[in-house]
Parts: sequence; C-alpha cells; structure tokens
Amino acid sequence: MGCGTACLAALFGLGARAADLSPPAAPGFIDWSGPYLGLQGSAGASFGNYDFGPTTVGRRRLPTFSTGDATGSRDLGADATTVAAGAFAGWNWQSGPVVYGLEADLVGANLKRGVRSDAPGFGYEGLDAPFALIREKTDLFGAIRGRLGYAFGNNLIYAAAGLTGANGRVLATYPDLTGGPVATASRDVTYLGFTLGAGVQFAVHPHWSLGLDYRYSDLGESRRFDLGVLPGPDGGPVTTRTAFVSNKMMARLTWHPQALALQPDEDEAPKDTRFSLHGQTTFVNQAVGGFRAPYRGPQSLVPDQAQATTTATLFLGLKLAEGTELYYNPEFSQGFGLSRTLGVAGFVNGEAQKAGAPFPKLRSNRYFVRQTFGLGGETEEVPDGPNSISGTRDVERITVIAGKFALGDFFDGNLYAHDPRVDFMNWGLWASAAWDFPANLPGFTQGVMVEYNRAEFAVRAAYTQVPKQPSSDVLDPRVFDRAGTNIEFEGRYALPVLEQPGRLRLGLFSNVGNTADYRQVVALTQGGAFADINEAVSATRAPRRKSGVYVNLEQALTADLGLFARASTNDGRSESLSFTDVDGSVSGGLSLKGTAWGRPQDTVGVGASRNTISRAHRAFFAAGGLGLLIGDGRLNYAPERAVEVYYAMNLTKGVTVSLDYQHVENPAYNRDRGPADFFGTRLHTDF
Repeated sequence: MGCGTACLAALFGLGARAADLSPPAAPGFIDWSGPYLGLQGSAGASFGNYDFGPTTVGRRRLPTFSTGDATGSRDLGADATTVAAGAFAGWNWQSGPVVYGLEADLVGANLKRGVRSDAPGFGYEGLDAPFALIREKTDLFGAIRGRLGYAFGNNLIYAAAGLTGANGRVLATYPDLTGGPVATASRDVTYLGFTLGAGVQFAVHPHWSLGLDYRYSDLGESRRFDLGVLPGPDGGPVTTRTAFVSNKMMARLTWHPQALALQPDEDEAPKDTRFSLHGQTTFVNQAVGGFRAPYRGPQSLVPDQAQATTTATLFLGLKLAEGTELYYNPEFSQGFGLSRTLGVAGFVNGEAQKAGAPFPKLRSNRYFVRQTFGLGGETEEVPDGPNSISGTRDVERITVIAGKFALGDFFDGNLYAHDPRVDFMNWGLWASAAWDFPANLPGFTQGVMVEYNRAEFAVRAAYTQVPKQPSSDVLDPRVFDRAGTNIEFEGRYALPVLEQPGRLRLGLFSNVGNTADYRQVVALTQGGAFADINEAVSATRAPRRKSGVYVNLEQALTADLGLFARASTNDGRSESLSFTDVDGSVSGGLSLKGTAWGRPQDTVGVGASRNTISRAHRAFFAAGGLGLLIGDGRLNYAPERAVEVYYAMNLTKGVTVSLDYQHVENPAYNRDRGPADFFGTRLHTDF
C-alpha cells in the first residue's frame, strides 16, 4: 500500500542501487527523544480521598470513614474548587516507535477535605453546642516517574510509574462545652507513596506539544494526630489518623528544545475497507464566578468553583459481510460537571455525565450491529471515520441497527450544533432540550433503530429501553410495557435564493417509564400525607407516559456561514426520565468558518436558548421537589435563558483547542439566583 520502488527492490533483492532511486520512507512517527520541559495544570480535575479514622472528639468516637463515602461523613470538598498547577521536566529515549524516559515534576494544589461532627451518625446531632470540624489540606505534590510509550504519527501514548510525595496539614476546630472559646489545633504531615498513570501527547509545532496526563497517587497512611482536649463533662482527647489517595487529570504544554519532525497529514492515504479504528480525547475545564445566591438547595448551582471532565474513546468497526458491520466503543471518563452536574437545567458542559467519577471509569458505551440493505440506483462514497468503514453504498437504502447506542447518534442531528466535543456545549443548544430521550446516566440505551433513506429525505424510528426510574443507570428490561419510541422525518433541500443546502427534521417521541405525577405529589404533600415532597415522589412512582415533539433546522447561508434553530416541547405532567428538567425549549444561532481571516478550519459559534417548565412542574419545585439536575428547595419562577459563544481553533488535522463563554439568566428557573457567567477551555483530539 504505497510502498514504492524501495519496497519492491527490497522484496525481490535487487540491491541497494534500486533502493537508492527513491528517498527513504518516512518512519510514520515522530522521534520524541531528547529533553523536554513544560507547564501543567487544571482547575477542578484533581480529586483527593482522605480516610479519617479512628477519630475521637471528646468521649465520642466518630465512625471510620472516607471522604468519598456519603454515609457517616460530610464531604466538605464536594463544592470546593481544586486548582492544580506546576512544572515538569524530563528526558526521552526512543527505539523505533517505543519511547522511554524519566520525568520529575512539582505541582501546587489547594485540595481540601474534612468532616463535621454534627453530620449524621457522629453522635452529636441535637446537642445545643457548636460542631467540631476536622479537616486536612494539601498544597504541594511532587513525583519522579519512569515513562514507557508508543509513538504513532504526531502522537505519543504512554504509561508512567514512580515515587510521589505530598505535604499535608490536619486542622481541628472544636467547641468548649462549658461555654469557653472555640479551640483550634493543627499538625503537619509528610506523605510518601507510589504513583501510576497514563497520558497522551499531540505535537502541534516542531517545538511544542499538547497533552493530557492522568495520575493515581497512593500516599499511604500517616501517624496518629493529637489535636488537643475537648473541655467539659462530654470532653476528652481530639485525635485522628489519616490516609490519602489522589486522582489528578491535567492538561500539559510541553517545550521540546530539539525540534520534532512532524509527520505530514495523509488525507489521501488508502483506507481499509474491512476494518475501522479511530479514537478521541476531550478535556473540558470550566469555571463559574460569583453570583447572587441567597439560599441553597440540595441540587443548586454553587458560586465560585471550577471543575473538569475528560473522556477518551475508541471507535472499533469490523465489516462481517457486505452490508453487515459490527461496532464497539469502549470509553474512559473522569470528572464532574460544575456542582456535580447539577444546578442548571440547560447544563453548561455537554461532556459532563451524571455518572461522573473522580477516577477514570471504563464503560462499554456502544456495541451494535448495522445491517444495510441497498435498494439499487445511485451510489455514494462512505468515508472512513468513527463508526464508519470506508466503501460505497446505495443512496436509497434501508438500515437496521440493533444493540447499544445513543439516540443522538441518529436523531436530532445538526451540522452546526450537535457535538459538544467540538461545537456548542450548552445542553439547550446541542440538543432539543425538551426531548427526554431514553438513556442511562452516560446517555446510552439498548434497542433497535430502522431508517429508510433517499436523496431527498429520510425516515427513521427507534424502539429502546428506558431507565428503571429517573436518573437511573439501570435500563428496564420490561420493554413490552416500559420503553421509548422515537420517530423522525428529515427533509433535505436547497433554497433557490441562497443555492445552499438545508435540512429540516421533525421528531416525535413517547416514553413509558416509572415516574411520579407532579400534581399528585404536590397535592399529597400539601394535604399532609407526606412530610417531604420527595418522599411522595418515591412512594407514587408508577408506569406513566411522557410524549412530545421537536423541530430542528440547519441551513447553510454561505459556504462558510450556517444557521441552526430548534424548538421542542413535552406534556410536562410527570417526571423526566433521562435527559434534563425542561418541558419547552427554543434555541438557535450561527456558526462561521474562519476563511475570512485566513483560518478556514477554525469555527466561531454564537447561540442562545430559552427553557421553560409546565405549571405543575413549577409547583413541584416550589414545594421543594428535586429533578434530574435542579432543585433549590424553593422557586421564584422565570424562564431559564442562556447565551453561548465559542471559538474553536484547529491546531493540526486532529487537534482543536476551544475557548467558551456562557451567560445564564435564572439558573434552575429561579429569579433568586444568578445571573451566572461560565468560562471554559476545551482540548479535543481525533486520531
């Protein structure tokens, strides 16, 4: 495949003379050998897990607990911003595509965790006295690691292992039960342990590369800390013992003094027509500043914080026979959206999952079979790409897909606003927000999708599982009485005036799931049958139907400028199952390529959305109800409005860096909160 004269000469033993006629073949990967140094950091992508215990406060022994465990502890770091930033330096050696080396780094952080003695299970509940607070903070990490990697194209993937250390300070604040002043105490500690990790680098310039680095650090167990004596008849020693595990994901900018010989892009390289292998990584760092927040509920957006999310996906495809293809997509994900992906109905990070985790979590997000039945006539080329195998197919065809997939893979598509990895990130812009598509927590379901396609239009329908209850990660197997049905018509046209293509999609959906009726639970709570409305929700869930419709427009205005618009609504009577707390939504915007300023691969997008909920849904939140993403404990209703602007800069064929800004009015439909401003950066790579 493109081997040339040199390969033929070697094959037939024709000697060096024939080989000399052609220049030596490029190795197909960069030589990463030599020194390097750089900067790394993130806001919100570092997570620590302190184990406290045994801990005593006076005569009471607090349960042994981990700050990652919700029972018996109050995790003071859940809403804190964790910032990590530092420098690193190392040296690589290389043999063929195998890269190995040593690296040292130093990272500053503000990782804080702790526990309060008035948390449930600690034995201080109900005492007419201030609580005791024991916490620990860490502000400096260091590591020496060995790295072993594999180079391909302009990329490097690697694993790392070594020694790591960190400082720590344990602090205690506790009351004088006899009425005296509050006492404080602190003790310093040094941790030493081991670290394991992995990462990826992408060369974007002969002297610069961008990358992502994940690190797990086990920093061992410290000695016992004596933190003073709690006075009074209930008094006694205040002691604790801690252990510390850390997960960090950081973006990296690396300088290479010895220039890297970047490999040329091979747009015309021949593609395998039997197999497809692609991958992606996306790192989103997002922060929100201060805003008006006079009160806070269990699912409120919290001011002044930052969080980060990371995903890494493999797209594997195999052609079993002509027209029959098998696909599998394993995916790692790590991190949380702001406030643990809570507080805004049109959430601000499309990569944030309700199934977020502080460590890389592996899931089999897609596995499905695609069967295509060609109906003859005109054919079209099929590009090689994620979940696509190079070849040709009939334009008029019937496609059947069975297995696990995301309904957004096939429905509600839009050229300008559909992929939060490269375009708009707000949930109200990249999707029809009132479309409650069936899905588990990461956004996938199992079922069957059938599509009939012609050049002028397509009709598609799906029948899939729904979750067992709202925001459940378990899909309900009872597909004959609890399932989701989606139907979409897509019309394709070119307006005579513009002479540019456009598409109009009309979708209908109807899901039956285990949900509660808003009016019923409000009436039961107000009538005194339940003390808390969320108890009424759990007690009255039953199979109920939710139906709705969406309209989706994409229209090219010029070769570089496109317009998109969406409108969606549902009946608003019962709980949403999967997506978000929206009963009506309108959105739209523009997407512009950078041809006018000499960067045709860059994109700038501007969009706006307006989300609403039904009267019954408003009464539910006003009474203290909790939805899929929101719940302030009360509600002063107003529509939730958002504006988003992003600039996506294409650095190389497979690397894009984006800057994103969002302004949200009335987050969670509450006039009493916000407005809130969100700032984000995004690193996306394809390979």
